[in-house]
Amino acid sequence: MEQAKRSPSSEAIRTTQLGIIISIILIFVKGISGHLGQSYALIADATESGADVISSGLLWVALIYAQRPPDKGHPYGHGKAEPVAAILIGFFLLAAAGWIAYHSIAFINTPHELPKSYTLIVLLLVIAAKEILFRYVYAVGKRINSQAVIADAYHHRSDAITSIAAFIGISIAIFLGKGYEGADDWAALFACLFIIYNAFKIIRPAFEEIMDKAPSDELVAAISHIASLHIEVKKVEKCYVRKMGLDYYVDMHIEVDGNTNVFDAHEIAHQVKDELRASNLHIKDTLIHVEPYLNKK
Repeated sequence: MEQAKRSPSSEAIRTTQLGIIISIILIFVKGISGHLGQSYALIADATESGADVISSGLLWVALIYAQRPPDKGHPYGHGKAEPVAAILIGFFLLAAAGWIAYHSIAFINTPHELPKSYTLIVLLLVIAAKEILFRYVYAVGKRINSQAVIADAYHHRSDAITSIAAFIGISIAIFLGKGYEGADDWAALFACLFIIYNAFKIIRPAFEEIMDKAPSDELVAAISHIASLHIEVKKVEKCYVRKMGLDYYVDMHIEVDGNTNVFDAHEIAHQVKDELRASNLHIKDTLIHVEPYLNKK
């Protein structure tokens, strides 16, 4: 029951707080283990967790700001703070990838000891923790329709990917021995490609949301279908939808009997609006224009 009563915004904030706590713990676990275990891939992995903390903190601030009610300067609310945060998270990922790549190349060209075998155990625990966190945060993001929370989930997935690459590199270095010390560093460098891919996977949909790109045809069709079920609606002539934060705003033209008086047409529009807002499609508000139905038969 408590889960059902929790608002989407508060649920997003709770997942973000959980991600920050886990990432902070992993920074120390991976950083200390990498330093003592002679593994730069693990140290690079700790850097990725540090980027997680920064981006999740940024998301936390954005989610709080996005909850602010509409005002004179922002009549549609402050929901655009979410995709802005998602874009910044994507750039944090790109910056982290560049930092890791730069230092990986430096370590490849610098002779160093083989990593310790216990670092593999640490990495297995990290991979499991981050993959579980990714799946949880991603599920919440999809459920509450938040691109920013989904972006945060992919940041956790990127962390898991760098850990997998580190595990492979360290395993090669340990089992093949002298002459393969650089496998650890090559693994960190290779992981950067996945981080960059996830960064652009985050940035693109967030940018499209800021630009008010139309949502899927399926969603527009579902909204039009609900409006068309009203007994007085003869036809849904136009339906434009845009996303604002966790919700959608709809501009719609409906056609009713041409003999309907203004009062009744106004009431029909309000009824359609209420029916749309009562649906499970995350519709915050609807602007409905009523037109006379022209039977062309």
